Amino acid sequence: MSRLPRAPRFPRLVLLGSISLAAALPLAPAQDIFVTPIANAPFTAVVQVERSSVRPDGSLQAAKTLRQIARDSRGRIYNEARTLIPLSSKETPQVRSIHLYDPETRISTMLDTEQQTFWTMTVRRPPATVPPALLEATPAGETLEPSGFAKNEDLGTEEIGGIPAHGIREVQTIPAQDNGKPIVVTDEYWYSDDLRINLMIKHNDPRTGSATLTVTQVERSEPDRALFEIPANYKRAANP
Repeated sequence: MSRLPRAPRFPRLVLLGSISLAAALPLAPAQDIFVTPIANAPFTAVVQVERSSVRPDGSLQAAKTLRQIARDSRGRIYNEARTLIPLSSKETPQVRSIHLYDPETRISTMLDTEQQTFWTMTVRRPPATVPPALLEATPAGETLEPSGFAKNEDLGTEEIGGIPAHGIREVQTIPAQDNGKPIVVTDEYWYSDDLRINLMIKHNDPRTGSATLTVTQVERSEPDRALFEIPANYKRAANP
């Protein structure tokens, strides 16, 4: 099974300037792949991301990236953030930061790969065990409050990369204003009860753009323990 090209260990990075700052803004938590910090379900995978953002003139700007995610048998998670690059680019997106989390200690660590620094904080609340969106897509989830502008559709079960996933589509219709047309915002979540993560998320909002995130190259084995350790040459930074 192919893996991500491995970059030198935590190099100093130059951010790509071909994507606008607007396109580089992070996704909302509900529109991102949330790695649940649960024990006894180790894996490594690659998240493929395609995004489009609406420019002020109404045109679309398309970009893509990818990142590696992992979880070990203790429930510790590893989650990269990489640069966005043009959709047509053949380059490998560069690592910008890495988030580590240990559910046993509730210590969250952020590694700045450009500055080779890190900072930590202790999370007060217990770790979540399901993604923070459409909890009713999971057997153990709670039902969301009904909305007069939202409609949920059960998409059944399909395999994504050979792994069964249950799909839910939420369609929100925003009434027309100022003699315009109604705005339809669509979100899809494909949840794996086995891995306890969403394997695919699709978001579309005609006002801002769209995003598709797909978990690929899943390997159900223990990750390299070095992924969850702070590199020896990193220095502690002041917490933001």
